[in-house]
Amino acid sequence: MKLHHLRNATLVIETEKHVILVDPMLGKRKTIPPFTIFRYKPKRNPLVALPKNSRDILSRVTHCLITHLHPDHIDKAGEVFLRRKSVPVICSAKDEKALVQRGLSVIQTLEYWEPQLFLDGKITGVPAIHGYGFVAKLMGNVIGFHIELANEKSIYISSDTIFTEHVEKVLTELKPDIAIVACGTARLDFGQPLLMRMDDILKFTKLAPGKVFANHLEALNHCPTTRLQLKNALSDNGLLGKTVVPNDGECVEY
Repeated sequence: MKLHHLRNATLVIETEKHVILVDPMLGKRKTIPPFTIFRYKPKRNPLVALPKNSRDILSRVTHCLITHLHPDHIDKAGEVFLRRKSVPVICSAKDEKALVQRGLSVIQTLEYWEPQLFLDGKITGVPAIHGYGFVAKLMGNVIGFHIELANEKSIYISSDTIFTEHVEKVLTELKPDIAIVACGTARLDFGQPLLMRMDDILKFTKLAPGKVFANHLEALNHCPTTRLQLKNALSDNGLLGKTVVPNDGECVEY
């Protein structure tokens, strides 16, 4: 299995049979308004362009998973790509209507904790809580995915979430070989962080039974945590050996 990290939360899972795109934010730099204006500099998003090798990787995509509807996970360019190529989409049952209205071909919808057949294996939808405190209500519903494909390592896409009992249950009971965690510690101009704080990222990484893949970094104006800060914290806690903090365009083989 190969994981291609494109940018932010956009990645591609490539197996011998399938090429699965996750959360396509495919637009050019500065095509999305700033997510904060006061707390951090009001720069337009994304802050960085897609890597040069993304076109080749995207040309092979066979399916798409969407965790939620925020523009840093599916933007206008992502929608155009999915429509143009008629890519089959898998999402939360709560997002089906909105995505169909945008002209996407939703072929499968998931409820939380109800495993379903998926390609040549199975997929389970996992609740994701997008923020600490009241801000999570404003962020709406988010779904993570635990995926088990035939003859491949199992993978947990935790998505935009804080550390919860649901996350803990996946790590300790489903025991994914690869666990993906959003590490940018995003914050709006009000409220607490929308993603795990560093202590929760470290807790997630410690609990993960296999390898950890860190994303959602250095691409948006409301995500202050840098790759270097994350690597230093992981290193200080003896966790860097089990964690990959990929650069945009990097491919990691498992």
